[in-house]
Amino acid sequence: MKPVLFLTRRIPEPAIKLLEEKFTLKINPYNRALTYQELIAGIEDAEALICLLTDNIDKMVINCAPKLKVISSYAVGYNNIDVDFATQRGITVCNTPGVLTETTADLTWALILATCRRISESERFLRNGNFKGWEPMLMCGLDVYGKTLGIIGMGRIGKAVAKRATGFEMRIIYYNDNPLAETLPFEAAEVTLKTLLQEADILTLHLPLTQETFHLIGKEEFTLMKDSAVLINTSRGAVIDEKELTKALKERRIFAAGLDVYENEPYIPEELLALENVVLLPHIGSASIETRTKMALLAAENAIAVMERRKPPARVN
Repeated sequence: MKPVLFLTRRIPEPAIKLLEEKFTLKINPYNRALTYQELIAGIEDAEALICLLTDNIDKMVINCAPKLKVISSYAVGYNNIDVDFATQRGITVCNTPGVLTETTADLTWALILATCRRISESERFLRNGNFKGWEPMLMCGLDVYGKTLGIIGMGRIGKAVAKRATGFEMRIIYYNDNPLAETLPFEAAEVTLKTLLQEADILTLHLPLTQETFHLIGKEEFTLMKDSAVLINTSRGAVIDEKELTKALKERRIFAAGLDVYENEPYIPEELLALENVVLLPHIGSASIETRTKMALLAAENAIAVMERRKPPARVN
């Protein structure tokens, strides 16, 4: 008899077909995130779980699944999972790093260009019938070429973003919690967080959400930034204090922001939604057909490997 795997949301079909060979699948039947109680009901007889970053896999949920052997996250992040408690229970936790690096770096650059050049604002302006012809100061934004790019978190995605910046002949500075073990294949200067905040024209965040990084960018940090600074976030929403960001944008203490993630997703404050100097995307950093399929296959391979008592490709604990 095949072990039961619970999928909290349907994932791309190639991964479903792979999983069907090894498991009896239980799949969330709704086109929405499960409620907490639905999650508990779904997981209770499962030996394997593939979950999303939006699923709260806490101690109570884990305790409701006595047969559980593997939690495979369909994401790089795993701050939604109580990894310590899962480890105590002998449950393997896996994620999907690497496969979404380049796609998320592309999206970061889409936000950089859209924000600096006021692309979304300009399109709304035109669609609303306000374009009456070329004007000298119409929708003037900021150049990207030759500016200083500040990267907070020089991991896989941070490096991929930096590599793209070389084509714009940018000066690259970065802040990282830990010294990098390898030499970077491009010119970049490691600086303190304070220096980066003061000198960067464009600041982009690429770090996990931890106790140390929660609200890393808040009131004090915004006071250090240039009033022409652009802030980009494709990492985790709560790395930025959203209330302080909204104030900084509203008071024009920074030029603009580009966000793909939010502090309390999917909720976005009305005050933030009302601002013109922010580009807002619905968490689509990895949203290409190719990448989401690779993520699904990796999540599936992680679960299968653990159940077959093999080393999974991407183990967290």
